[in-house]
Order: sequence, then structure tokens, then C-alpha cells
Amino acid sequence: MNSVNKTNVQESGGQKTLARTFIFPVCVLVCYGILSVIDPNKALMALKTSGNLLLSVILPLVLVFVIMLVLNLFVKPAQIVRLFGKDMSIKGTGLSLVAGIISTGPIYAWYPFLKQLREEGAGNGTMAIFLYSRAVKPFLLPVMIAYFGWVYVVILTLLTVFASIATGWFINVLMNK
Repeated sequence: MNSVNKTNVQESGGQKTLARTFIFPVCVLVCYGILSVIDPNKALMALKTSGNLLLSVILPLVLVFVIMLVLNLFVKPAQIVRLFGKDMSIKGTGLSLVAGIISTGPIYAWYPFLKQLREEGAGNGTMAIFLYSRAVKPFLLPVMIAYFGWVYVVILTLLTVFASIATGWFINVLMNK
């Protein structure tokens, strides 16, 4: 009888999860429906804006998911976790710093991959370094130099790199207590 109760609990938990998955989309559809009754022009404008946002987000998301697929086929998350490390090693810090700097696309597109790395055991500090160091964009450096000059850009970039490492260290200390 115990196994029957466990099965019922698991099934009801799955139904709750499925229902929660659709709460936000249903609420959005209801809002669009109400708005279309009140002011059809604004509803159409909002729908177009949402569509444009979706189109601007879909390419980076697809790109990140393709990268994740290729990485999952050839490089196992455990290998990446071993390189990043759980602690703040020099190798893991350097790798997460470089990976953050060269990563492209919107940050939220990287969240599923980072979540997977975290579940595999990647350290909080190295993940924080990756996230923070994304502020350094090599392809924007020439534009920044043109607007602000060499000295400013070099100082800002170095401070951002050092701040990302410091943030990673603090996160590592605070999260491992």
C-alpha cells in the first residue's frame, strides 16, 4: 500500500508542476484578451512588440542551445566542471574569466548551461566570475577607445577583470559557509 501512495503523490506532483508551467502563458493570454477588448490597437501594438522581442531573442537562444548540444555530445559537463573546479583555483579562475569575456549573446541564454554546470558541481565563485566578466567585450573595445581614449578603457577593463575575480572570491566564501 505504501508504494501505491507514493505513486499517487508522484503523479499529483507531476500534475502540479505541469499546471504551474502554464500559469504565466495563460495569464499573458488573458491579459492580451482583455486588452484586445478594451483597446484593439494597443493590443495589436503590444503583440507586435512581443513578437519582435521574441524574434530578437530566439537566435541567441538557439545559438546557445546548439553550443550546449555540441558540448554535451563531445564534452561532458563533468569535464567542464573539473576544469572550472569547485574551488577558486588559478586554472578555474582563468578559464571562467576568459569564457565570460568571449561569450556572446544575452546573459539569460546562458542560464540553462550554467545551471547544468552548477548541478554537476561547478563552484559558485567560478560561475560568478563568468557572469561578471561578461561585461568585458573585446569587440567593443575599439569603439570604447574611440569615445573615451586608451587610458580610460584600459583602467576600466582591468578594474572589471579584478572586480570579477574579487566578486567570485567573495561569492565562494559566502556561499560555502
